[in-house]
Amino acid sequence: MPSILTALLIALVSVTPTVSPGQTSEPVVIAHRGASGYLPEHTLEAKTLAYAMRADYIEQDLVLSKDDHLIVMHDIYLDKVTNIRDVFPQRARQDGHFYVIDFTLEELKRLEVTGPFLSGMGQTRPQFQGRFPLWQSHFQLATFAEELELIRGLNQSLGYNVGIYPEIKKPWFHHREGKDISRKVLQALKHHGYTTGADKVFLQAFDAEELQRIHTELMPQLEMELPLIQLIAESDWGEKLVRHAGEWIQYDYNWMRTPEGLEKISRYAAGIGPWHPMLLDERGKVNSLVADAHRLGLRVHPYTFRADPDQVPEDFRSFEEFVLFYFEEVHVDGIFTDHPDKVRALRKQANHQKNP
Repeated sequence: MPSILTALLIALVSVTPTVSPGQTSEPVVIAHRGASGYLPEHTLEAKTLAYAMRADYIEQDLVLSKDDHLIVMHDIYLDKVTNIRDVFPQRARQDGHFYVIDFTLEELKRLEVTGPFLSGMGQTRPQFQGRFPLWQSHFQLATFAEELELIRGLNQSLGYNVGIYPEIKKPWFHHREGKDISRKVLQALKHHGYTTGADKVFLQAFDAEELQRIHTELMPQLEMELPLIQLIAESDWGEKLVRHAGEWIQYDYNWMRTPEGLEKISRYAAGIGPWHPMLLDERGKVNSLVADAHRLGLRVHPYTFRADPDQVPEDFRSFEEFVLFYFEEVHVDGIFTDHPDKVRALRKQANHQKNP
């Protein structure tokens, strides 16, 4: 019986290659955690399917294990996508969370991975209805090295040029734990041949100060020059905490959406990654954020476009209308999506309407 990974590889031969986004002005399609609308996020199977769907870039969220392996995981916690509570029930911290950083790679490889789920009343239910069933088949956590080897191998064997889009997750947390995750990510990228933007890579983070450190200190030391993307969060999401008067408080992201803030970002980054509602005003009309960013030469790659019925904003009648609005009216330079096949088809439709 062929594995899911094998079946996905077979599907690649029937996909027609397109022009590289480096050779065209069309917006890029970024597979958010892989083809996560169809398979458990950040598994090698989800990344292979995203490759088969010809995403322009495939995203990798990165956290560190106890023994300093870069693990492809959306969060510093294992709670919502693995069976960690069954395998290591006594290993939660006092806050009830199971942290990736508390486990070795050998221990992490013992876990089963599924799609994101919610827990309550003694039951678990999928966060997104209608996706790949929870706890079906067999999926594992992957290391950054394993994923880079997969993508580079497919690029070599198929002759395509699919890029990568790693995110350094919560550098402040890793620093607090005594680990320099940014340096390890850059070292891994250099080891695998990603040293400049010509190597089809963007490096992203929500942490402005860490991105500035990467730009001014780490990349010069390692003789690298990667395009950086400043992700923008709402301040109450907890993407970054800072120490103030002896307490950890929420970082204020509001400055990033001002003309002055964008000018500061342009000194160290090649673009911004805002949450898609940030590009509209209270009436649902396009605001000035994209235009302000473009004037400074910044790319704009908003997140996250999901085709699940309950994930399409109520102002849009369909996923198609949602995506086309951002392509044709907001003029973004690319989007993060759980459904790269659908977005590629809509990009083709938009191009055909523009150039019949």
